[in-house]
Amino acid sequence: MLRFPLIHPPLLGALARAGHGSVVLLADGNYPYATAVSPTAETIWLNLRPGQIPVDDVLETLLGVVPVESVRVMATETGEEPDIYGRFRELLTSTPLQPLARADFYAAARGPELAVAVATGEQRLYANILLTLGVVS
Repeated sequence: MLRFPLIHPPLLGALARAGHGSVVLLADGNYPYATAVSPTAETIWLNLRPGQIPVDDVLETLLGVVPVESVRVMATETGEEPDIYGRFRELLTSTPLQPLARADFYAAARGPELAVAVATGEQRLYANILLTLGVVS
């Protein structure tokens, strides 16, 4: 029995195969997984139903499992900051958010560094985040 905050076997395995510099995508229920995810990435389907499982619950769990070196988020077209950014900052206290325009975010998620894409049932808009994994110190 695992005594660890993450007990989802496919997600644990995908993270174990990722390493320093690998990227993990946590995306909302509106994200285009078929066209904006690297074909070599492993997709983990946690989108049980709308609203379940929220992206910040997944983020909070992952932060207890993997070191995060940098964070990129999807910016709005208006430049207004989505409400979810506040929650991301609460969880990522020492890692600043780096906003990317939608096209740039999708391009990064299609890149060869993307190791894991986590599909959530998140309904808040712009709740998409790219985590670059660091090293255990």
